[in-house]
Amino acid sequence: MIEVRNITKTYSNGDISTQALEGVSFVIKDGEYVAIMGPSGSGKSTLMHILGCLDTPTSGQYLLDGKNVSSFSEVELADIRKEKIGFVFQAFNLLPRATVVRNVALPLMYAGVPKEERMERARGAILAAGLDEAHLYYRSNQLSGGQMQRVAIARALVNNPTIVLADEPTGNLDTQTGEIVLGTFKKLNDEGRTIVLITHEPDVAIHAKRIIHIKDGKILSDTPAKDYENH
Repeated sequence: MIEVRNITKTYSNGDISTQALEGVSFVIKDGEYVAIMGPSGSGKSTLMHILGCLDTPTSGQYLLDGKNVSSFSEVELADIRKEKIGFVFQAFNLLPRATVVRNVALPLMYAGVPKEERMERARGAILAAGLDEAHLYYRSNQLSGGQMQRVAIARALVNNPTIVLADEPTGNLDTQTGEIVLGTFKKLNDEGRTIVLITHEPDVAIHAKRIIHIKDGKILSDTPAKDYENH
């Protein structure tokens, strides 16, 4: 599904150049649950933007389902994001006074899906994300942090993406609530979803099945999560 070949990313500001990624390569297969872990400034956010088709590499190739998206236009990248990738961010990015079901259905409204269909698909995504029928018509500002993040997960699922890309999804949550949200990702992965989790916390990364550890723009290690502590 995902193949990254010798990716580099350089940012230039006048005469100053910053190398954010340097020769990064890996493959993520369908149905994997991978954590990309690294400290602030490691390059993991830059890598996330490339994987999410929000940015393109300076050199190297990013293949998604066999297509080299590295050279795609902005319009083509937007289509990829809409059709293949569901995003979950640290900030929940919900409309505070809108109901849960309306928040989740919003991407479908932008895509021109008829109202009855988008409401049914939103309901299914909400249930898949671990919330129940009683929450459908709550306003998002009536929910706990963990519930809001699960609404954000449901919104990421509503277009039936092949990849869920989660950027520090427990960053605004306490430990116990974070564990509940991570349990939701495990459930989705058990059902066959490909999950890519971006984090700086080893305690979060260990919930994945594989950890790619990045530092100073390079991969330090790529190992099964169960072996990470001994690596």
